[in-house]
Amino acid sequence: MLFVNAWHRYFVTTDRFQKEVLKLPIDEVEAILSSDDLQVASEDAVYDFVLKWARIHFPKLKDRRVMLTTRLAQCIRFPYMTCRKLKKVLTCNDFDPYLAQKAVIEALFFKTEAPHKKRDYVGDKSSNLYHRFVERAYKYRPVKVVEFEQPRQQCVVYLDLKRDECASLFPSGRVYSQAFDLGGQGFFLSAHCNMDRQGLSHCFGFFLGMRGKGSVSLSVDYEFAVRSKSTEEYVRKYKGNHSFTGGKSVGYRNLFSIPWTSFIGEESVYFIDGILHLRAELTIRQ
Repeated sequence: MLFVNAWHRYFVTTDRFQKEVLKLPIDEVEAILSSDDLQVASEDAVYDFVLKWARIHFPKLKDRRVMLTTRLAQCIRFPYMTCRKLKKVLTCNDFDPYLAQKAVIEALFFKTEAPHKKRDYVGDKSSNLYHRFVERAYKYRPVKVVEFEQPRQQCVVYLDLKRDECASLFPSGRVYSQAFDLGGQGFFLSAHCNMDRQGLSHCFGFFLGMRGKGSVSLSVDYEFAVRSKSTEEYVRKYKGNHSFTGGKSVGYRNLFSIPWTSFIGEESVYFIDGILHLRAELTIRQ
């Protein structure tokens, strides 16, 4: 078990460590993937690893399906996978079609639940499926995305951050969201602790970026909002337009126009039951 625990910090963070884990027997792989403390970029990475390991150790499709159905698929936390990857689950031949459909439907229902309902899933430790709904220590924070195609391509992205996650950003940390799609391109959100423009105090910054590099350019209208304690409704804090190219980001250094101590303090109006609720609305300009 000490050997297994040693992998939690490094799992899928480097090619060298992943190659070593790919050689492990199934019992040890299950022990690693069942850990709530597993440090990993995202649940998408766990899914990709499971398929890679299964194809190496079970080259015959029939045997691989049985193994995934009865064992390793139980270690994948489908509710925390991106919608883009969940679509691939439905068409993946390695999984039993019934299992794939059931896992994806369950994941999508979970994503649409209100935060207090999600806590009910996690709180039921008597359930054999308890661990499936526990969020790991992801490098990229999960988001909920609502997409629209008409009359213009648009998406609304929700990012929730715990108070202790925000506190750990001080004095110069950053946290990034999972990628999401708009106009065929990958975007991400990021929260920062940085100095205000006058360099007088730390503050909370919020940014939108476009992944990758290349010549593709998209003109995007964007609006940032946050839920406030007074009404628990989202209040607009910043809006703008930017022509994005890969690797570029834009945002606001001091989203709430207050010092860091006021933002993170116990009297802060922006934390509801210890959660900061952020929203970004993005629309492609014609």
